[in-house]
Amino acid sequence: MKTFVYKGYDSAGGVRRGLIDAADLKEAREKLVVRGILAETLASAAGAGAPGLLSRRTPSFGVETRVAFYRELSVLLASGMPLVGALEVLLEAPELGAAAGLLAGVRDRIREGASLASALGDASPAVKSFEKAILEVGERSGSLDAMLDRLAGFLEEQQRVNEKVVSALIYPGIIVVFAMLVAVVMLGFVVPSAAKVLGEYGGQALPLLTRIMVGCGRVMVWGLPVLVLSGFWVVLHMRRRQASDPAWRSEMDRRLFGIPVIGRGYLLLVNLRCARTLAILLRGGVGLVDALPLAGRATGSAWIARLATEEAEAVRHGSNLADAIRRIPPLAEVLPAWIQAGEASGALDRLLDTAGTAMQHRWDRFVTRTLSWLEPALIFGVGFFVLLVVLSVLLPIISLNRLIGG
Repeated sequence: MKTFVYKGYDSAGGVRRGLIDAADLKEAREKLVVRGILAETLASAAGAGAPGLLSRRTPSFGVETRVAFYRELSVLLASGMPLVGALEVLLEAPELGAAAGLLAGVRDRIREGASLASALGDASPAVKSFEKAILEVGERSGSLDAMLDRLAGFLEEQQRVNEKVVSALIYPGIIVVFAMLVAVVMLGFVVPSAAKVLGEYGGQALPLLTRIMVGCGRVMVWGLPVLVLSGFWVVLHMRRRQASDPAWRSEMDRRLFGIPVIGRGYLLLVNLRCARTLAILLRGGVGLVDALPLAGRATGSAWIARLATEEAEAVRHGSNLADAIRRIPPLAEVLPAWIQAGEASGALDRLLDTAGTAMQHRWDRFVTRTLSWLEPALIFGVGFFVLLVVLSVLLPIISLNRLIGG
């Protein structure tokens, strides 16, 4: 039996979407006719385009959906339910409804003999390589329920970190956008108009500050559209090259660590991700040689991912993990000491968990301190700009008043 995703119409003309099990397309259509549904589109749930039939938009198997899926599947498996049966129960879960077609395809692949890791990996590119490795270890060791629960906890923590990064950038972003709008309006229209009127009535040269601001306004009015278009072009070009040139992507990522403030935050973030990923992989039974490249990719840094892959070969040939991490510059500051203590004590996964907690605290302090001075600095910058605009308008008025009074 296979699962098919359909979109059709009932006898009243209402739109119907859902899943149906059948041996082939012909039988699926016959079953829909019996139900009084005229199928408009019908495709296998394992097909590339099938999930989109369940909703008006193609469903996303994002982090929140995967966390809910892993949590609920872990509970069902721990209760003794077989994997296929557990997936059938989850297909009815409302919070996973948007991904029902994808999960139905995963269930069919497992029925055909595929593993959960390979079926999920083939069904959605959102499932990362380290997730598949953890699932494979759980299936091989017979502890899939426990590994799913740990994986869900890890993804939740990473999601909280990402949300904190986004939240930290919202307020500064609003301030910057507001400053740009004020600059366009004041420099492009208000100041030039006021300067023109004052120049005509006053008959004297405008003050230096006013002339500078008027010049900036002209440059901004004509140059801002060009700057925006150029920015879009640069971003598109960089994204294309990033996808096609791994060496260039690694070099750009390496330079990112050298940017003041941003580089420090990025350094803390990749150390946090590496420690957490290594801990969960090693606890699940993944070997060091396989765990190190996966942890490198989980950091989100192309440079670290390349170095971690190279150092995995050194570990394969006898190097210990602490020395391998020391040869990865962004990870060499803190993690090697924790790893060395873990290797000496035989509790490497527990020490890495502790290191991850310590890095989490350092990351939280960094975000708090950075925002504590970034927000006032932005407000001061916007206020100083407004002051310059006001002075550029007031100085000619003061000069005109003196002229009239004289």
